[in-house]
Amino acid sequence: MKLVSWNIQWARGCDGRVSTGRIADIVRTWGDADVICLQEVAVGFDTLPGMQGEDQVAQFGALFPDFTAVFAPGSDRLGDDGRRLQFGNLTLSRFPVLAVWRRLLPWPADDSVPGMQRAVAEVTVATPSGPLRVLNTHLEYYSATQRMAQVEALRALSAEALAHLRAPARSKDTNPAFLPPSRPAAALLCGDFNCEPQSAEHAWLTAPADEVGADWIDLWTHCHGRLPHAHTVGLHGADWPDHPYCCDFALATPALLPRVIGIDVNAGTDASDHQPLRVELRD
Repeated sequence: MKLVSWNIQWARGCDGRVSTGRIADIVRTWGDADVICLQEVAVGFDTLPGMQGEDQVAQFGALFPDFTAVFAPGSDRLGDDGRRLQFGNLTLSRFPVLAVWRRLLPWPADDSVPGMQRAVAEVTVATPSGPLRVLNTHLEYYSATQRMAQVEALRALSAEALAHLRAPARSKDTNPAFLPPSRPAAALLCGDFNCEPQSAEHAWLTAPADEVGADWIDLWTHCHGRLPHAHTVGLHGADWPDHPYCCDFALATPALLPRVIGIDVNAGTDASDHQPLRVELRD
């Protein structure tokens, strides 16, 4: 099984051209992914550079017709022309999607910088080796205060899932919505975390959890040891940033580690200002 995570910058390449088709071609030819986690997917915007109000969720749905699409916009508002403007994370799965949670992450007030509501899409997919939770997120860029609060929320989500697994809620015969959802211990968290491997946020995200088995383990370090993280931004002359570094990660809970084969980064593509990363798991 393969998973690709990529901040696509609304499918805008370093050449300034917006193309969801180009993103899809790279994901297919390089990633050969069963699960695709995209960040910065846009709907309705005509003021973002290169966009004319397209619905990129619908476009990716058409480009991957055999996949189930789950969209979790962090930003969702009414535009001046009456259309909804949405911006967030899109998860596409070739495997059946057993359960979905769309969550807004904490956004404490910080008037010193620009800010945007952020979200995480959590899905449980039925892989050949059993259910797997996949969390697709994009943390705040400008505010360290907000970013750290969002890291704390991701730690809490992992602990919550295991607590529910160990003490499932009672069902209610008269309402099937009360059936306990599938939230297995095996989980993979990926996305754009807007922090570097040596940052306080990354250190806290990967610090041992209070709940046994809830730890988030950086898969690059797990697979490559002390080898520095591959750069995921700043490689191809985009408007931002002014130097290469890594801010895109994939992490796993301990229950998933026996299935992890490897992780790598596609440094060659310039179809976004970020580079896609790929995780391979044993089926």
